[in-house]
Amino acid sequence: MESVMRAPTPVTKARGATAASTPVFDPVARAMDLIGERWTLVLVRHLLGGTRGFQELRERTGIAPRVLSTRLRQLIERGFVQTVNGEGPRHRYGLTASGRELAPIVRSIARWWVLNRMEDQGPFRETSAASVVESLPFMLNEERARGIHITYEVRLTGKGGGVWTVEIDDGDCRVAEGFAERADVRYTADAHEWCLLAMGVADDREAARSGRLTKDGTGGSIAWYFYQPAKDNKGRSK
Repeated sequence: MESVMRAPTPVTKARGATAASTPVFDPVARAMDLIGERWTLVLVRHLLGGTRGFQELRERTGIAPRVLSTRLRQLIERGFVQTVNGEGPRHRYGLTASGRELAPIVRSIARWWVLNRMEDQGPFRETSAASVVESLPFMLNEERARGIHITYEVRLTGKGGGVWTVEIDDGDCRVAEGFAERADVRYTADAHEWCLLAMGVADDREAARSGRLTKDGTGGSIAWYFYQPAKDNKGRSK
């Protein structure tokens, strides 16, 4: 009995689709359709630390109100961000499970810039102490931090102040809001002054001598373990 050769069943296009409107299969391009607009991943980066209000996101990012409103609405529509109830009548914004899946992308982009482009750009202005402190995991000099186990508590006063715990653990860095359970070193400074120190504009040893920075405890300078935008970081490993 002769076998019958059947022609393959043609793929049916979606109604109204044309060759011109059907997107090309390209994982990078299709991902960028969802997260490629300017400010999208910046907002995800700030929401990875917790829920934020609209005004707080403005202060942290410097995004114009109309653009910020548009980006947040898009992120909500795409399932990356949700509104949550806060104190008072105003909503706060937080990441969904899908939004948190973007964390490795945010980290990879930040590390690429720190290791390959940070020296070529600047000078920079800080947006807020929180934004600068929470950038420390991206700016860690992993070579210097390898084998190091130390906890810093950063207490900042004045506008934008607060308390953060910075842990360095064998080439990894974690930052959390709040007091440290056990700190090896405690820093106290004005929030604006701290931003200048963290970005390498001011020197921490000179700030300590002049009384603008207080350091308590035993342990090395926190600045030693991080790349700083305003300084030439020698020995950088790419």
